[in-house]
Amino acid sequence: MDQKDASTDAFLSSPDVRSDIIQYFVEPGIIIAILLLNAAVGVWQDLSARSSLESLEKMQPRLATVLRDSNWVNDYEAKLLVPGDVIKFRVGDSIPADSRLIELKSFTVYVDESTLTGESGSVSKNSIPNKYMADKSEIKTIPIQDQSCMLFSGTIVTRGSGTALVVRTGANTQIGKIQSTLFEARSETEERKTPLGEQLDQFGEQLSYIIGFICVVVFITSIPRFTDNVFDTWFEGAIYYAKVSVALGVAAIPEGLPAVITLCLSLGTRRMADRNVIVRKLPSVETLGCTSVICTDKTGTLTTNEMTAVSLVMLESENNGDISVKEHTISG
Repeated sequence: MDQKDASTDAFLSSPDVRSDIIQYFVEPGIIIAILLLNAAVGVWQDLSARSSLESLEKMQPRLATVLRDSNWVNDYEAKLLVPGDVIKFRVGDSIPADSRLIELKSFTVYVDESTLTGESGSVSKNSIPNKYMADKSEIKTIPIQDQSCMLFSGTIVTRGSGTALVVRTGANTQIGKIQSTLFEARSETEERKTPLGEQLDQFGEQLSYIIGFICVVVFITSIPRFTDNVFDTWFEGAIYYAKVSVALGVAAIPEGLPAVITLCLSLGTRRMADRNVIVRKLPSVETLGCTSVICTDKTGTLTTNEMTAVSLVMLESENNGDISVKEHTISG
């Protein structure tokens, strides 16, 4: 028994054996480490994106002033509003639901509708329908900016105050329709493959043909060796070289490629997160990398709709009496 244990220890202590054992576990270990890293990055990114989305949802109106039993109720949950409710609004309020203006408490009412139309200028509102809305058959085709007696959910009152009648809530509002359209577009997008996915499928198909061709060639060129002395029968030799061909095909498959691609996309997601970009799905990173033209509106998308002075240019007198133009940076 001691002799057997000594032989085993000597075998395991051999440098060649230890090198082979380490080599066998290096590649699986690297793949497992990449998968664990990708999972950790994915979970962290999803949590970060979720918290960012929750902060964006807080921008939606949650409270309203509504008429209940002939009394005005403040801090009323906006999600509990139903068509037919009468709400009160003033400067700085966010409209909780699509409503029709019924009474002005001030001379004028202006509303910022940039979230819907993209226009930075405030829109004047009044309780008198315009000439287009007089014809009820054309109401559905009237642009949002022409509906002068309507207040839309999510818009901000910039001037004036008044009361309005709730006509649409939830998914039936204009902002709700936009959200529904985005969900539909997302479901259609999920069914399509990204450019990288299509390229990987094409690469995999081409690689399968090449590997299959090589395996067939190796098997055919090995036919004369089916009758070697090491084999008892011709069939045994055929089985052996068939296994060799299959092993060659399996070894040629790059099983680590998906893990490497996923890791690269995860790193891209991390870099975008450093720039305050919300990314919930890895394919969005490589899709953005394939983008050549972006069609977008400037206000609220590329800009923050804020007028800010960053520098001041003045004419100043030099020591020698000359007048020069100098630029000063403004902060704050």
